[in-house]
Amino acid sequence: MEFSEIDILQIEEKGLSTQEVERQIQIFERGNIKVDIQQAATPGNGIFVYSVERQKEFIKTFENRKQQLKLLKFVPASGAATRMFKALHNFVDEFEPDKEGLRDYLDRKENKGLQLFFEKIEKLPFYEEALKKANDNTENFSNKTTDEQQIILVKTILFNSGLGLSDWPKGLVPFHAYNDFTATAFEEHLHSSAKYLSVDGVTKLHFTVSDGDKEKFENEFERIKERVEEATNTKFEISYSYQDPKTDTIAVDENNVAFRDEDNRLFFRPGGHGALIENLQQQDADVLFIKNIDNVVINKNIPEVVEMKKMLGGKLLSLQDQIFDYMRLLDAGNISETKLDEIAEFLEKELFVKVTSSFNKFTGEEKMQYLCKKLDRPVRVCGMVKNEGEPGGGPFLVKNEDGEISLQIIEGAQIDKDNAEQLEILNNSTHFNPVDIACSLKNYKGESFELQQYVDDNMSFIAHKTKDGKALKALERPGLWNGGMAYWNTVFVEVPLETFNPVKTVADLLKPSHQPN
Repeated sequence: MEFSEIDILQIEEKGLSTQEVERQIQIFERGNIKVDIQQAATPGNGIFVYSVERQKEFIKTFENRKQQLKLLKFVPASGAATRMFKALHNFVDEFEPDKEGLRDYLDRKENKGLQLFFEKIEKLPFYEEALKKANDNTENFSNKTTDEQQIILVKTILFNSGLGLSDWPKGLVPFHAYNDFTATAFEEHLHSSAKYLSVDGVTKLHFTVSDGDKEKFENEFERIKERVEEATNTKFEISYSYQDPKTDTIAVDENNVAFRDEDNRLFFRPGGHGALIENLQQQDADVLFIKNIDNVVINKNIPEVVEMKKMLGGKLLSLQDQIFDYMRLLDAGNISETKLDEIAEFLEKELFVKVTSSFNKFTGEEKMQYLCKKLDRPVRVCGMVKNEGEPGGGPFLVKNEDGEISLQIIEGAQIDKDNAEQLEILNNSTHFNPVDIACSLKNYKGESFELQQYVDDNMSFIAHKTKDGKALKALERPGLWNGGMAYWNTVFVEVPLETFNPVKTVADLLKPSHQPN
């Protein structure tokens, strides 16, 4: 396409090139590529399920080694709470207490989450504060009908004249009300992390945040620092990063022509969490744990989460040791056929990498090169929970365009549901991806892998959005743990469902697992 001088300047200001923008537009013209799932990964077929004794061995490995390691937790935390409060925004837009009773409205909407919200609103961790604000800001609040009070309370929770929680980062929304304090998701990450990440009395975490939110997180940490450090007997080193503007992607109209805003400027959007592979690249850690900001448990349930984190870390270290030993041998050369066969067996049994049927016809040199290429990659050990109907991705065996089959985390939107065979495989899946990952980002020489080399660009995703009332198509980069890690060596391990406790909607805060008392 033709770019004006102003367009080119705008593109270069973002750190992009016109060639990259044209490449993105070609992806729109190509459309989404559906993945080719071969099977759902299940226990014994892609998912390891370990006995308590075996889990304890991995936990011991982690505990024995952690003091000599650089450990870090990486938390994508740039999301605003807006989606979490979506049902409440709809309620404010639609409910008219002078025309319809609240009970009638809830029966008509048949939204179980919204019904739960109003049934147990007093149990919300920010209820008392919202009630006080509503009283302070509303004349004769106590004399209003219950239905009128409810809509005032909801507005107080959502908007800046009250608590303004809808506009806050999700990580800074109060999640849990304890007897003497209320904890945000951010604070809960600190409490749990200290129990497995602390090395020499220091716990390190990295949060990716939206531009403009860093100060809010820093202020929250200063507010809670003394309490958390005293409770955990550890100091915290917290770092932050933003999504790099050069990972933003061009938007197009329905005809795949570059979308322009009201000022006739090219319109770019953030490239989704897959863009965070750049942020991950900047981290220096021997073992790095990834977990979403909204997946936290109350204090009494932390011990089980901590044990599973140690187990995943220990499994990763065990794999890392073996891979590094084999890489040293391969790099040194002169390996026996027996040892080469042993490495090939390790790839198949421990990393679920299908070794090519031509392997036995290779020369010794060709075998070494082949095994090196397969082994010398970033490694991730991903916790998987039994699927109980939560929306999101899952573990599958996937065939890529080269015909290779590997373990991947796949979102439902990537699967061709019009294909009966693919749909049947999806429906037979047993496990769900909670984003509970332990990663190894360095090779045996201690050098960081270039993570961009292990991204499958074919797994980018086109979504339909609007801007200024006009329809547009947006491009999301391959998801961080989907296509962003497609060419990593991947291991799936079953973890208890109790370790997965996300808050996708405000009603989730009312589940027993988010109620400390």
